[in-house]
Amino acid sequence: MSEQSGGKKTFWQLVKFTIVSLLACIVQFGSLAILYNIPAIKALSTQAFHWFVFDYPVIEGERCGLALFIAFNTSNILAQIVAFFVNRKKTFNADNNIPVTLTIYLVFTIALICFSAWLNPVLFEFIVSKGVSSALATTIATAVCSCIQFFIYFPVDKLLMRQKKEKND
Repeated sequence: MSEQSGGKKTFWQLVKFTIVSLLACIVQFGSLAILYNIPAIKALSTQAFHWFVFDYPVIEGERCGLALFIAFNTSNILAQIVAFFVNRKKTFNADNNIPVTLTIYLVFTIALICFSAWLNPVLFEFIVSKGVSSALATTIATAVCSCIQFFIYFPVDKLLMRQKKEKND
C-alpha cells in the first residue's frame, strides 16, 4: 500500500471516527440527562461523594454530589461501549481478536474515565463559580471531557483495531 493511500485511508478513518464519536456523544449526553433525572439517582444530589481523587461536593440548588458521579460515569461507559463496537466494525474494519482487543480497550477506557471523572467536577465547580447555571456547567464540563477523550482515543483505536491481514483492493 502506498503512503498516499495509507494517508487517505487514515483520513477516512478519522472522518468515520468523528461521526461515531458524535453518535457516542449523543448517547452520553442523552443518557446523562435521563440518568440524572431518575428520582432515585437525583435524590443522591444532596450527598457529597469524596473518594480517592474524585470530589463531587454538594452545592446548594445545583446538579452535583453522588448523583452527578453516577450519572456522568454511567453515561460515559455507555458511550464508550457504543464507540468501541461501531468503530471496530465500521471505522477500522477490524477482524482481530475481540477478547484481547476489548480487554486492552477496557483497561485504557477505565483509566480515561477515571481521569474524566476527576476532571469533570473540577471543571463543573470552576464554571459554576463563574455564575453559570449547573445545567450548562454540566454540559460544558462533559463536552470538554468528551473532546479530550476524542483526541486520545483515535490513535489508540487505530493501534488496537487492526485487520489480521491487509485486504487487497
